[in-house]
Amino acid sequence: MEQEIIEDKEKDFKHSWVSSSRFLWYCQIAVVIAIVLSACVAQYTHRYKGKPKVNVPENTLYNPKYK
Repeated sequence: MEQEIIEDKEKDFKHSWVSSSRFLWYCQIAVVIAIVLSACVAQYTHRYKGKPKVNVPENTLYNPKYK
């Protein structure tokens, strides 16, 4: 009975630099896209929502009004 030896070193991640470099390239692209999207979401949630209405006492104006 003969046993067949299967050579799968070409398919192994640590033995094939072509497939490993392609995988690492796609991982880097995914990480960069995730960082950019999270930064965009953070900028959107902390955006400037307009000029607030602030009550300023009349005695602290440039031309103050006293009673």
